[in-house]
Amino acid sequence: MDSIDLEVLNACAQWLRDGWRCEYITVVHTWGSSPRPVGATMAIRADGTVVGSVSGGCIEDDLIASIREHGIVQTTPKVLTYGISADEAHRFGLPCGGTIQLVVEPLANHSRISELAGLMSDRILTKRILDLETGTVELANGCAEEQLCLSNGRLLTIHGPRLRLLIIGAGQLSQFLAQIALCLEYQVTVCDPRDEHRASWTLKGVELVRAMPDDVVLQMKLDQRSAVVALTHDPKLDDLALMEALRTEAFYVGAIGSRANNAKRRERLRHFDLSGQQIAKLRGPIGLYIGSKTPYEIAISILAELTAVKNNVAVPWKLGVAAGKELDRPR
Repeated sequence: MDSIDLEVLNACAQWLRDGWRCEYITVVHTWGSSPRPVGATMAIRADGTVVGSVSGGCIEDDLIASIREHGIVQTTPKVLTYGISADEAHRFGLPCGGTIQLVVEPLANHSRISELAGLMSDRILTKRILDLETGTVELANGCAEEQLCLSNGRLLTIHGPRLRLLIIGAGQLSQFLAQIALCLEYQVTVCDPRDEHRASWTLKGVELVRAMPDDVVLQMKLDQRSAVVALTHDPKLDDLALMEALRTEAFYVGAIGSRANNAKRRERLRHFDLSGQQIAKLRGPIGLYIGSKTPYEIAISILAELTAVKNNVAVPWKLGVAAGKELDRPR
């Protein structure tokens, strides 16, 4: 399962190989409310076939109708703005006051789409610079701190994993968690020194290492774009890694387990050289309460909480896993 960005790029690359004309469309600016964020992409083939989305509504319909009526006639990129007036915003299904600006790029061999898709498949963060006047493209190593920028007739976009996720333990839950994280464009590392657990690993696109988890934490030099999830239930593997992770700027550090086990874990961590503030960063039990039972549901629960933390969204107590278990207790 690919990320949406890679799915769109792969579709464009295949269409070009098959001899189709197509357009690659990027959201470059929004004002007010907007259904899709800056950086969202879609592609339209000459027959109106669409992959991806820039608004989830009528803007796609307008772009498709234009291609079906006029064909793909432009040879260089152009900038389109929707929702300037209230009437136009209503027509295109934008929220009140919403305005969205797009770059519409007709693709050709010089667009380097296949090359970019290959780099994304290899999990290489890549910067793409599009010259709006000529349509020529430069590709270079990307930086996670860089943002989409439309300036001086050039569009800079960043493609590939900006975030890192370290999963401690290579069990079934780890595979499901890693699979979803890949779709969310995380660079995923799974660490497990136990040969019997690594032997059953089948997911591609993930770095699987056998070193001790605390050594991996130190080697990765975790920063504000990093997250750590401990899933082994084994203090010998989890605790030292969590201790090192809690000393870093990682935006999320969590461990699976019951409230009782997490309370014991926090008590063990107090014997290390950690401050109360650092220990308070530990999340556990991890995940949002959605009544999850299966490994896939638990993985969704964990990624939901991780996403909320990444987006600086406060999670109400009643949605926490621990709270859910409390609410489930028979009266």
